Formats: sequence, C-alpha cells, structure tokens
Amino acid sequence: MAVGVLYVDDEINNLNSFKAAFRRDFNIYTASSAVEGRRILDGNEIGVIITDQRMPVTTGIEFLESVLQTNPDTIRILLTGFSDINAVIDAINRGQVYKYLVKPWQNDELRIHIQNAIEIYNLRKENKELTYKLQIANMELETLSKAFR
Repeated sequence: MAVGVLYVDDEINNLNSFKAAFRRDFNIYTASSAVEGRRILDGNEIGVIITDQRMPVTTGIEFLESVLQTNPDTIRILLTGFSDINAVIDAINRGQVYKYLVKPWQNDELRIHIQNAIEIYNLRKENKELTYKLQIANMELETLSKAFR
C-alpha cells in the first residue's frame, strides 16, 4: 500500500476539495481535528501531514509539534489562509515544517510539493533501513573477527 497523506482542517469543504483533487494521485486521509488526525496517524503509515494553521482547540503548529516524537520522519506542511510571520517562525522552529503554503492552494503546485515530500519520506525510510542493515552486518563482522583472533 502506498504511503498516506493526511490533511487536517476544521473546514469540511476544504477537506472535501482536497480529497477530490488528490485522491487519484495519493492515498488520502482527512481529519477535521487534531484528535482525529492522531487516530489516523496511529493506525496508518503517513508520509506527509498537511494541516491548516487556524483551527479551534489545537493550531496546526501545535498539532505538528505534538506528533514529532511519534512520527519524526513524516514530512510536515503547514497550509493557512493567513500570512503571519510569527506562524511561519513557529512552524519552522517548533513544528519542523518542510513547507509553509498559503490558501487557497493551487492544485498543480500542491501536488508537486506532496510528491516531493513523499520522495523525501521514502528516502528517509530507505536510509534508516540501510543504516540498520549496515549495523547488523558490522555486528556480524565483529563477531566473526573475534572468532578468528
């Protein structure tokens, strides 16, 4: 199964538009709150999280910051209808955001950003797997080396 893209926004019309625009290209999940977004993250492999900044209860930055520990390799994109320099700074510093985009999004532009983010996610995942295999090979080599001393 392809890696998932999670879009979190409190506006149902935005969720429906996003899903309609990108469902043919990506494995799309949508959530109308941070709590619902966390449930989706817990049960699925999500490579990209896109979230609105201004939501009730939890802002997009707070949501992205809250999932850093459990999903450190997931690529994070903040999408907002407001250009607020403090939100940009917080997104970069606290939420480790890959991209900060302004609503309304352009489908072609957002599609390219999602594709790039998925590539980065897959490369990180592959890099971790190769690093793990290398560590195993090094331990086996160390064991063999000790046996021949």
